[in-house]
Amino acid sequence: MKYSFTLTGFSDEISPDIKAQFKHLQKLSISFFEPRGINGKSISSLNDEEVEDLVEEMHEFGIKVSSIGSPIGKINITDDFAPHFELFKRTCEIAKKLGTRYIRVFSFFIPQGEDPKIYRDEVIKRLSAMIQYAKENDIILLHENEKAIYGEGLENCVDLMQTLYCNNFKAIFDPANFVQAKQDTKACFNALKSYIAYMHIKDAKEDGSVVPAGYGTGNLKYILYELKEMGYKGFLSIEPHLGKFEGLASLEREGDKTRVFENSDAGKFTLAYEALNSIIERI
Repeated sequence: MKYSFTLTGFSDEISPDIKAQFKHLQKLSISFFEPRGINGKSISSLNDEEVEDLVEEMHEFGIKVSSIGSPIGKINITDDFAPHFELFKRTCEIAKKLGTRYIRVFSFFIPQGEDPKIYRDEVIKRLSAMIQYAKENDIILLHENEKAIYGEGLENCVDLMQTLYCNNFKAIFDPANFVQAKQDTKACFNALKSYIAYMHIKDAKEDGSVVPAGYGTGNLKYILYELKEMGYKGFLSIEPHLGKFEGLASLEREGDKTRVFENSDAGKFTLAYEALNSIIERI
């Protein structure tokens, strides 16, 4: 199979155990991963010894990091930013130790029922501080569209990119998240494609339930074809979300209705991988 994309993924959906994650990635001939949960801990919470152990495991299995799947920006916009900024700086340090410039970030949870525009200035202020630090440390922040944050829908994602896009701040495109936000993924992709530096691969139905790529209304085939035509040579990060996994609750806002019933496992990750490859073969 020949294509310009490089596959990676959230392997904590295979198992919380890092060895089990890497063994399964090897079986699928995937040589990158997007670390989010490592042996039951958030990637941003690892201490120096744990980071060193992770580096050793990566070397043993021949696995590299595509991007840090961090929780940065997944706090309420009304929360104190200072301690979170310290966590962000630590995440930048971890990224360097793991050999990647990419860190996935979010644009803060907005109080339910309130107009996100009320908090725009504070969102821009916080992201600008993070971008400045990223510039000083040769880090590239990748903003992911996500439910309930400022950059949930197309309008605000475009606003963030038009205001802040630079060599150190670019976009992740997640089709399923746009579906769950009741957005047209083709329109979103066409409006954001010049800013996209990284792809998350998951799909969803109109009711918000997550399904393998190509089985929902996220227009994965259209998007991947357009990426190929654009000459995109970046990562496609498999994010199955087909079952519960350790750490999921801490990543979602309280009361989130993400429809996951069974536990995530290697089989579900393989299903997501095969669904993606099926689309790649067709394009």
